Amino acid sequence: MKTLTEYLDLAAVAHGHLCAGQVLGVRLAMLGLRELGIGDPIAERKRLITYVEIDRCVTDAVALVANCRLGKRALKFRDWGKVAATFVDLQTGRAVRIAARESSKQAAREMFPALAKDAGQQKAYAQLSDEILFDKQWVKVEVQPEDLPGFKGPRVVCARCGEGINFKREVVVEGRTLCRSCSGEKYYETRS
Repeated sequence: MKTLTEYLDLAAVAHGHLCAGQVLGVRLAMLGLRELGIGDPIAERKRLITYVEIDRCVTDAVALVANCRLGKRALKFRDWGKVAATFVDLQTGRAVRIAARESSKQAAREMFPALAKDAGQQKAYAQLSDEILFDKQWVKVEVQPEDLPGFKGPRVVCARCGEGINFKREVVVEGRTLCRSCSGEKYYETRS
């Protein structure tokens, strides 16, 4: 595993700048990997799936450190709005969820009260102990075969729109195989 400084340098490049969320995300992921005994996530890239619970700066840092990507099917997003991630070791079946403590912000302010908010948080998040920053919980995650990296499954076609559907994400409504959008689960509206 790289050092905190090395990861922070890489995170700044990958994210476009270094912010408190990046520092917190790097620390969060480093803790998760250490707990699972994964020292080199690049060499062991098919061993890990990471679930992130927020779509903010912290997630970019977690993905960088854990070497997990959406396109490799090793990064999973659950939109829960929490600064947390669960690291699943596919080799052992062990999983650990690491969540930022709400009190970590206050601890950072108290550590560097004279610094501007983000600068103080960045500096404090790099120095505070894992116990002050995070809650750690061993959990069980049932990863379905269709959610594994490298899964090759049947592709079905939506009976309404004709688009292909992968990874068993189809819905059967009144005997018809539909995509989620055609079944009513939409995040967009069509325009004429």
